[in-house]
Amino acid sequence: MKTAILYYSRTRKTALVARTLAEKVQADIFEIVDLKNRMGTLNYMNASIDALRENKTQIKPSSVDLEDYGLIYIGTPTWAEKPSPAIITLIDNCDLKGKDVILFATMSSRGGKNVIERMKEKIEARGGRMVNSFMIKTGNRELEEVKEEVNTLIEEMDLEIYGI
Repeated sequence: MKTAILYYSRTRKTALVARTLAEKVQADIFEIVDLKNRMGTLNYMNASIDALRENKTQIKPSSVDLEDYGLIYIGTPTWAEKPSPAIITLIDNCDLKGKDVILFATMSSRGGKNVIERMKEKIEARGGRMVNSFMIKTGNRELEEVKEEVNTLIEEMDLEIYGI
């Protein structure tokens, strides 16, 4: 069974988690790009409002063909205790029927649990099944610290066995 990792990352911290994970679990990785500018203070404030309202956004790719994958990881940063608009849009655009899904959220300090719960609801509505999840705090941490935590989580959660 093939494994895919789908993620969105504004500050590259979620990307670091996804890349570290992909190396360890031997997964194909797909970055979802939000075509709306989310950089800068004003754009980030607007992004948080979009996340809170669960507004859709234009993404590239608009969906990912998951037919050949049995296990899907989906990762997002936490914005206003909600998943990013890019990931909400992606989940709504993908066929997740019969797919096992592991969710992950990065967060500055809090809100990850709400993000996981909301993504789980959306995944189940699309026919997928959440089999596991994890959260990574990235606020005020060096990238190497984040990477070490991901590696520790992979080992502690036995994530490498899911794709077998």
